[in-house]
Amino acid sequence: MQLKGSTVLVLGGWGLVGSAIIQRLMRYEPARVIVTSLRREEAEEAVEHLRRQFALLPPETFVPWWGNIFVRTEWKDLSRAELLADPERRRALVEDTLGELTEQMLRRQALYDLLMTHQPDAVIDCVNTATAIAYQDIYTTGMRLARMAYDSEHQMDAASVEHLLASLYIPQLVRHIQILHHALREAKVQVYLKVGTSGTGGMGLNIPFTHSEERPSRVLLSKAAVAGAQSLLLFLMARTPGGPVVKEVKPSAAIGWKRIGYGPIVRRGQLIERSDMPIEHARPCVGEFDHNGSEGVLRLNIPLESVFIDTGENGIFGRAEFETVTTVGLMEMVTPEEIAHVVVEELRGAATGREIVQALDASVMGPTYRAGALRERALATLRRLEREHGNTSIGFELLGPPRLTKLLYEAAILRAIAGSMRHVAAADPHELARSADGFVASNAEFRSTILSVGLPILLSDGTRYLRGATVLVPSASAPDCTMTAENLERWCHDGWIDLRPSNWAQWVERCRQIIERCSPNDGDTSSRAEFTAEYWENFDTINEGKLAAYILYAEEGGGRTKR
Repeated sequence: MQLKGSTVLVLGGWGLVGSAIIQRLMRYEPARVIVTSLRREEAEEAVEHLRRQFALLPPETFVPWWGNIFVRTEWKDLSRAELLADPERRRALVEDTLGELTEQMLRRQALYDLLMTHQPDAVIDCVNTATAIAYQDIYTTGMRLARMAYDSEHQMDAASVEHLLASLYIPQLVRHIQILHHALREAKVQVYLKVGTSGTGGMGLNIPFTHSEERPSRVLLSKAAVAGAQSLLLFLMARTPGGPVVKEVKPSAAIGWKRIGYGPIVRRGQLIERSDMPIEHARPCVGEFDHNGSEGVLRLNIPLESVFIDTGENGIFGRAEFETVTTVGLMEMVTPEEIAHVVVEELRGAATGREIVQALDASVMGPTYRAGALRERALATLRRLEREHGNTSIGFELLGPPRLTKLLYEAAILRAIAGSMRHVAAADPHELARSADGFVASNAEFRSTILSVGLPILLSDGTRYLRGATVLVPSASAPDCTMTAENLERWCHDGWIDLRPSNWAQWVERCRQIIERCSPNDGDTSSRAEFTAEYWENFDTINEGKLAAYILYAEEGGGRTKR
């Protein structure tokens, strides 16, 4: 993309990698850079530094934004502990994580609000999503809840359950990707580039640097699992029509460094306070170890100070720690400037060979010529067996969703009562409704098949319906199953066979449009068009599968863009 004059949003722009990327970006003269961080002072510090460094540019070139991008706008400045401590907010957080993503819920989210406010041309995401999600440590929460469930003396309380639900890794990641996808599309972002992680600094399951007595740590592997899941979701997002170009760069070594100095040491955002225990106060190695036992401990009320190297997200290391982790054969190291070079080059459209989505595209197996050729043989065999058994094989709601099966059976009804797409295009919807009612009433096997699969049939008067022993729509867990006009419309869209004239009017218009679009013109016999009159057998019949595929592809935007 053209960076000059563009607006670029850098999520995590205060951090080690984000700040290096902004430095590299400025070579290409973007008009505006939105710099975000979790804390206000970090975002403002980064912007203040950039304004001093690029003093000849207008101050509004750099815009600070701060807060948690994984929660609602109203909560973005609260810590996770504060969110979970408040019962009302905690329940709302669980709903935001596990509930259906509605328009109202989407518009409440900080990430959505950020993108819609600034409408960036490109988004560079340097936030370590895997760390943010996996380090909520579902294992500790889950085991504590399990012990409460097994121990009859301790009653399981709602707060503990809500804590666990709010910490589930995959639902949090899925919801984040859903919000991100909608926000990127609505803000008309051209490119989304994620700086990801391997979770282990590129090391294997034998990684010696862990966060517990386990090797490897469950939490560390969870981070890697979330990072991998996110990469595959971005791979799918890149295959979604109508969205931005999606890329990911995944550093797989220790990243360093941001600064070297001497001063107070900070661990997990808190100063390490000096404490001591003189030899004469040594404790005996007997009994049970008490984590809270402070007898004999001297609190010196001064921070621990030392020489350190700041490696950004990985924290502050001592000289010996840094030397250990970066030794050849262990985690080793990549610099933020090298990452920034790859990121900006990918943003500009260069092929660096270091981009994950393209690598996955190049290595996955897609559709093949052989499968396409054998498909015709499979279809011929299926049609022969249909003739031999006097059977019409439509669908059993195993492919999903119910809407697909509904479209297939409605097309089958049209085939039975109208015979061809030309006849449907010229038909009166009310006449089609009457014929459909009669066909369903007189063909018990066809009717029974639909109902057995789990799809109700709404009769043409719109006041009566047929159902089988199993019903797929509405689902058994649906919160509202009241027979309102609004619910009926939604159910008919999602999976009910709809015999009302209003539905057949849609099919009439659909067939008219297909005939108009796909009729031969100008004698064009090139390979440009896929859905030609020949494909539709000159509109003299109705092929249920082709019709449903066309609806999913052309009307509902469900087609694939890569093979």
